[in-house]
Amino acid sequence: MQVQFNNMIYILIFITLLIFVCYAFYIIKPKKIKVVPKHWHDILIKNVLFYKNLSTENQAVFRKRMMLFLSEINIDGVNTEIEELDKILIASSAVIPVFSFPNWSYNNLTGVIVYPDSFNENLQFSDKDTNKRILGIIGTGRFEKQMMLSKKAIRKAFNNKTDKHNTPVHEFVHLLDKMDGQIDGVPEFFIGKEYIEPWLELMHKEMEAINNDASDIRQYGGTSQAEFFAVASEYFFERPKLFKQKQPELYKMLSLCFQYPKNNS
Repeated sequence: MQVQFNNMIYILIFITLLIFVCYAFYIIKPKKIKVVPKHWHDILIKNVLFYKNLSTENQAVFRKRMMLFLSEINIDGVNTEIEELDKILIASSAVIPVFSFPNWSYNNLTGVIVYPDSFNENLQFSDKDTNKRILGIIGTGRFEKQMMLSKKAIRKAFNNKTDKHNTPVHEFVHLLDKMDGQIDGVPEFFIGKEYIEPWLELMHKEMEAINNDASDIRQYGGTSQAEFFAVASEYFFERPKLFKQKQPELYKMLSLCFQYPKNNS
């Protein structure tokens, strides 16, 4: 009787282990990425200049990277409908600054929350709310690993192809800045320690120029180191040829940081 009881225990333990192994295999197996819709190409050609300037081969890579991002990150709207174009533009904004890093995954982001227009620090956006000046922000506290974006800002970022401004790219650069633990304008995760001091010197020099109206980088870049890095990166990706012409030292440093433009051909 005791032997039978022991055998039953062993069988139950075996079944439990088998269930655990099967479950573990299920949750760690790679996600199946859906086939990239063919019509995305035309939408991207029309809206995303970075994509348009890529080779045909790299355009295919870009679309797959977008699909991977969308399979990992939730995008939800608050009082606004999330249309396919919104998803395409958000995913493009995520891929652009990390395109030269083939295995990149945003492990410090789980979701993007889209508001219809600008909002305030309390994430309020109604006609009755005041100080609605925010177009994008990286969440903290209970919104950790969340990004909040204005739908209007997302669309505007890609409508004007001659400006130096792109709100969603700006916020994704903040996420890259945060990879070393803090958003401080010093991308330690991406540049070697030997480049940190030269970067700080260059950044402070240009911030002073911005605040003295002696720079073509927009004024928001002069408010803090973190904003300078994000604003300069917007310019770098939006107007690379002009940025290289106007800001050769910064262009060289950001090319090192983003490993650009080796894959942008």
